[in-house]
Amino acid sequence: MITLAAKAKLPTLAGFFDIYTFNDGEPNENAVIVKGDVTGKENVPVRIHSECLTGDVFGSKRCDCRDQLLKSLVYLGEQPYGMLIYLRQEGRGIGLVNKIKAYSLQEEGYDTVEANLKLGLPADQRDYTFAVDVINYFRIKSVKLMTNNPEKIKFLEENGINVSGRISIKSQTTEYNKFYLMTKKEKMGHQI
Repeated sequence: MITLAAKAKLPTLAGFFDIYTFNDGEPNENAVIVKGDVTGKENVPVRIHSECLTGDVFGSKRCDCRDQLLKSLVYLGEQPYGMLIYLRQEGRGIGLVNKIKAYSLQEEGYDTVEANLKLGLPADQRDYTFAVDVINYFRIKSVKLMTNNPEKIKFLEENGINVSGRISIKSQTTEYNKFYLMTKKEKMGHQI
């Protein structure tokens, strides 16, 4: 169960949104960016984005996180309505310190999955329960999920959310993220 904590206008480079925060009993404070009126709508474009400090804020070229975030915001800014749910679960849920440790292992030749496992952590520890709660809070009837990750779709559907479609997010491949993107495709089933 979530309850509304605060809401305000959020003008951005991608357009005008409302930003919401909710109380959910967890220490992380997630953000929900909403374009237009999504309440009770069908086929709402929704991006569930997990925090990536190195990519989202510092523009790291090791991943495609910032690229996906910005493309999602631009896309949503062009729509009559839509939503971006920003989850505070750094490094696929392992936290910043462990993520940087995994980066160090990647510099030794491990891929992102192998690095997490070598640290004794799961390949992906993210949880999307908050996103399910937000979609239900707005009584959204169905979503078009902006993702390349089939696990997000599976999680939502298993938790009662009608996923009516998928919107692919094409990221630019660079010399720095090529191995990372290949690993996501081959080991995690991402539809890249």
